Formats: sequence, C-alpha cells, structure tokens
Amino acid sequence: MVVGTHAAARATRATSEADRAGQAGRTACCSLYHRAVELVGKRWTGAILLVLMDGPLRFSQIKHLVPDLSDRLLSERLKELECEGIVTRHDEGGASARAQYALTPKGRALEPAVRALKTWANAHL
Repeated sequence: MVVGTHAAARATRATSEADRAGQAGRTACCSLYHRAVELVGKRWTGAILLVLMDGPLRFSQIKHLVPDLSDRLLSERLKELECEGIVTRHDEGGASARAQYALTPKGRALEPAVRALKTWANAHL
C-alpha cells in the first residue's frame, strides 16, 4: 500500500508541474479587474449605468427605462453606485423633494466599456 501512495504522490507532483508549465507566460487575474467586473456585472447595474449615460434621471425615470426592476433593487443598486463614487444623487429643491441621479466622472469613464459590451451583445447574443 505504501508503494501505491508514493506512486500517487509522484503522479500528483507531475500533474502540478505540468499545470504550472502550461501557465507559463500567462498573467494571473488582477484583483482590481475582478472587483470591477463583479461591480458592473451585478444584476441590473449595467442597465442602470447604460440609461444614465444619456444624462441625469429621476428614480421613476430609471425604473421606467429598465423594465422589471423592482423599487427595492433599484434603490439598493443606486446606493452601491453612490458609495463607489460612480453615481451621484442631486436633490432638487421644492415641496416635491425629488432627486436626480447622474454619473460622476468616474462613472462616465465606464462608458466605453459599457457601450462596447452592448455592441458585443447585439452582435453575438
């Protein structure tokens, strides 16, 4: 039984060395890239960003332009995007106390990537 265990260990070592050799010259996934993809790739976030690229919108306008999005989830996503500095909320004065949401410069910097993804989706999905 010990002989079998040594043979299995050698086989595992050989497999690990082969795996490392096959990865030579490849770049590991960047943690910042992964974080960005996870942020923008959250359900509804990309759609919210896309509709805000044409200019500021009120909550109800975003909801209208992104069908099937619940109030709760829209509110949650907008707060997340605000915390990341991607969206800003501007409170309009007056009795109605309405707010508008707009992309910050940081959010605007996402525009080429989001539009490229939309182009890819139209061509391949």
